[in-house]
Amino acid sequence: MTKESIRVLIVEDHHVVRQGLVALLNVVDGLEVVGEAADGVEAIAQFRKHQPAITLIDLRLPRLSGVEVIERIRMETPQARFIVLTTYDGDEDIYRALQAGARAYLLKGMTSEELIATIRAVHAGRSYIPPAIAEKLAERMGTEELTPREFDVLEQIVHGKSNKDIATELVISEATVKTHVNSLLGKLGVTDRTQAATAAIQRGIVPLESLRKTKL
Repeated sequence: MTKESIRVLIVEDHHVVRQGLVALLNVVDGLEVVGEAADGVEAIAQFRKHQPAITLIDLRLPRLSGVEVIERIRMETPQARFIVLTTYDGDEDIYRALQAGARAYLLKGMTSEELIATIRAVHAGRSYIPPAIAEKLAERMGTEELTPREFDVLEQIVHGKSNKDIATELVISEATVKTHVNSLLGKLGVTDRTQAATAAIQRGIVPLESLRKTKL
């Protein structure tokens, strides 16, 4: 590889996918995979060690999420450039990743040509958001933010808790829970708790990981 090669770190917890990306990028002229990581904590260590020009990162990672990794690294290295490469296309996932500082957001169904072009574009200082992703982001930007307490209540709803259970868990009255539920239903544009739970998962507002942990 030449000195002008774009140095890339790949953060992906699925071994086969990660190795496929390494094999793909290492045969592309002008690209060099300098490191790889299978979880969020390892990603930060690998970034510090290799100081890559571009980091390809999934959102769902063990130990630390992709968004948390982006936030922590950019606190240390504000100029760090990230490309999210994921299967998740919920509007909240997109919003959080871009808010954290990702410069591009790709779904794993993209072509190798699109991936390579995006790496080069981000390295050149540009951003890249595919039209379908941009449309979902626009929808997200047009919605009203949930308050922290409304998010807490929504998370409990996703976990199947009743108003009484939520009141006990959050140490608030049932009347207050009902007020929060009515407010978040309106903000999510849904009419009942089931629809709210579905929207929360589909849009990435409540990560599936938290639901899985509850079932363990």
